Amino acid sequence: MFRYFPTNYIWNLSVDLAIEMGARIGEIEEMCAPLQEAAKAPDAAGTQAFRETWQRMADKLCALAEEDEGRGRLLSAGEKYNRAATYLITAERLQAHDAPGRLALYRRFLEVYAKGMRLSREGTVRVEIPYEGKHLSALYTRAEGVEGRAPLLVQVNGLDSTKEMKQRVGLPAWLARRGVSSLVVDQPGTGEALRLHGMTARFDSEHWASRVVDWLEGRDDVDAKRIGMEGVSLGGYYCPRAVAFEPRFACGVAWGANHDWRDVQKKRLAREGNLPVPHYWAHVRWVWGAKDNEDFMRIAENVHLDDVLDRIKVPFLVTHGEKDSQIPLQWAHRTYEQLVNSPKRELKIFTHREGGVQHSSFDNSINAGHYIADWVAETLGGRTA
Repeated sequence: MFRYFPTNYIWNLSVDLAIEMGARIGEIEEMCAPLQEAAKAPDAAGTQAFRETWQRMADKLCALAEEDEGRGRLLSAGEKYNRAATYLITAERLQAHDAPGRLALYRRFLEVYAKGMRLSREGTVRVEIPYEGKHLSALYTRAEGVEGRAPLLVQVNGLDSTKEMKQRVGLPAWLARRGVSSLVVDQPGTGEALRLHGMTARFDSEHWASRVVDWLEGRDDVDAKRIGMEGVSLGGYYCPRAVAFEPRFACGVAWGANHDWRDVQKKRLAREGNLPVPHYWAHVRWVWGAKDNEDFMRIAENVHLDDVLDRIKVPFLVTHGEKDSQIPLQWAHRTYEQLVNSPKRELKIFTHREGGVQHSSFDNSINAGHYIADWVAETLGGRTA
């Protein structure tokens, strides 16, 4: 794990995620060098300082991109907007949910991201899936070299990621080369669903996952018999739960097992393990729609996979980092052990040999991501060569 700030795991996690999303080390240095003292400050003061330097870099890149646009250099402009968007979402993710200007910062991120995606001609489009009288937003990437209906992997967030973050890390692009399409979704409790529509998380993830499958079945470029699902971090709970109760999924992948999140919360109350975001308890109350910590802990009692996984009768891959400092490795073994009816179950522990030993491989995602992409391609009928 790259540790720019010796005493601040949460900030290091953010920097590492930004690097995985395409940040450049020279820009990281320019943004982070002034922040060494702020990294030791309380959340509110520290995260405001972080926001200012990262937003300043985004502003500079957007100005440079506008100059490129004026000269007709749209691909170069798109690349700069892409990095600016990465820096904006990194800054936004660290703010308290009610911090002044956070929503405006998020809306600006969406605009910059969309512009970068369009100008860099990535072949990914934003789509909207009807849900509860509103919609879930998602990013759709078409498989390469496939005519007609293609297999597809639905990909969902963890506690605090967004569809754009997952898209940038690279799994959709790696799958597209393997002949598998992707749909990366902001499910309830994350991204646009939470910030713009007030949709809070729910433990019965099959409720929204089934609506996603309904929508995919109506497309003429998706093979409805070959739809799989992957979830990262807390998605390592959402995905197995959804696959267990939605039999139309053809396979599942947990990128970081999260078998018993209720236990993780109890440990965090006891100050065991690392937290993923500042203002943690306010953040989880916001995500889950809890009025106080007692209410949140009551909700969290439902967030576990015991007596669920024996319902899964399709292939399932469980992955975990050997040195995960948020979710103990024991939970990956528990998930794997309970997949008793899966015809093709696999547990892959990423070690220092492959890299990606930290939580959901955020410290080095590419080898882990390619392993997942290969497994999905083999399982859903894509290609690996």
